[in-house]
Amino acid sequence: MELTETHHFDVPADAVIDVFATEDAVRARYEGMGHREVEVQRTERGDGTLTVASRRVVDVDLPGFARRVLQPTNTMIQTDVWAKSADGWSGTFDVEVAGAPVQLSGKMRLVEAGGGADYSVTLSMSVKVPLVGGKIADWVGKNDAMTTLKAEFAATDAWLVDHPPA
Repeated sequence: MELTETHHFDVPADAVIDVFATEDAVRARYEGMGHREVEVQRTERGDGTLTVASRRVVDVDLPGFARRVLQPTNTMIQTDVWAKSADGWSGTFDVEVAGAPVQLSGKMRLVEAGGGADYSVTLSMSVKVPLVGGKIADWVGKNDAMTTLKAEFAATDAWLVDHPPA
C-alpha cells in the first residue's frame, strides 16, 4: 500500500528543516499526537544533511480482524534522513515497528513554493501476515496513516507559530 499527502508551510524549506532538527519540536510533535515515551535518540546535522532517529510508544485502535495478529500498542523506531538539493530538501524515512510484521518506509520532499515550502510525503506500508496483511495495510493507510500525517503537519505548523523563524 502506498499513499502520498502534501502540505504547504508558510515559511521557507530551510526553516521547516530547522524545526525537524529541533529535538523539542520532534518530541512535541509526537506527544501532541498522543504518543508516549518519546525519545529523540540522535540528531545529526551536517553541511546540507540532517538525520533524526526517534523512538516512541504508539496506541492504535485496530479493527477486529487485525487484533488477532497485531497488538494495539507498539514501539516505533523511526529514522529520517534528509539531504539539501538545488530547490529544497529530499529525504527518506524508515519505521521499525518492534515485534510486529509491519514495514513502513517512504520518501519526503520539501521544496520552495509560493513564498513558503511544499512538503510531500509518500508512505509505503506492508503487513507480512498471510491472508489479511493486505487488508490491514489498506485499513491503516486509509485511516491511521492519513490521520497521522495530517497531525504531523498541524504540529509543525503550530510549532512554527509558537517559535517563528528568525
